[in-house]
Amino acid sequence: MLKLLSYPLSIIYYTCFLILLIFFHPIQWFCFNVFGYQAHKKSVDILQFFLVHCTKLLGTRISFNNEQNIPLNTPLIIVANHQSMYDISPIMWYMRKHHTKFISKMELGKGIPSVSYNLRHGGSVLIDRKNPRQSLPAIMKFGEYIEANKRAAVIFPEGTRSKDGTPKPFQTKGLEILLKKAPSSLVVPISINNSWKMQRYGKFPMGIGNHISFKVHKPLKAASFPNKKELINSVETTIKENIHS
Repeated sequence: MLKLLSYPLSIIYYTCFLILLIFFHPIQWFCFNVFGYQAHKKSVDILQFFLVHCTKLLGTRISFNNEQNIPLNTPLIIVANHQSMYDISPIMWYMRKHHTKFISKMELGKGIPSVSYNLRHGGSVLIDRKNPRQSLPAIMKFGEYIEANKRAAVIFPEGTRSKDGTPKPFQTKGLEILLKKAPSSLVVPISINNSWKMQRYGKFPMGIGNHISFKVHKPLKAASFPNKKELINSVETTIKENIHS
């Protein structure tokens, strides 16, 4: 019965989603080209607010539990498990004060209204995961950008989304580079639960009536861990211990 109901609700949701992306694309362009970074970021923040609340059309409830006192104007490396595209907007919206930027695959840098534009112009980095000669230097430069501008890099070390919520082993190379290039950063682990259920049937129809939860864990000073593998193992353990099967 729920799957049957999800068909009309999915059509309404996707229509709203597409309208938002198309509507905000020229707004982003105007803000960036006329007023610069801060105005562009504000337009992206507002878009994320609407994208997060748009999921309510599917009966989705989002909880973002952040009891940590994370300082502003400090470089952050936000590390999270990855279950679906619905991990992204809540992190961008609820962590917006930290200027979140993403490591994203090259294919997303074109063809998607609003999304592609922000990835290209908002400070994120696009990488070709099949080409280390491109991706590794790009991540190095991204880490230097985060360090210099006191912004937040978001990385999903699993590499690909978990389709059933079961966490995958971390691929640590990209995270190791960020830690090296942003030595004064705080590492912020986040555990994400149930966003995979949004696409339990695939891209259509959408899953409905889900409760997606985000838990922000205690930040760790990268400089306090001479052995970065020890830091990464600690972060991975913290994240996975708070993922509910």
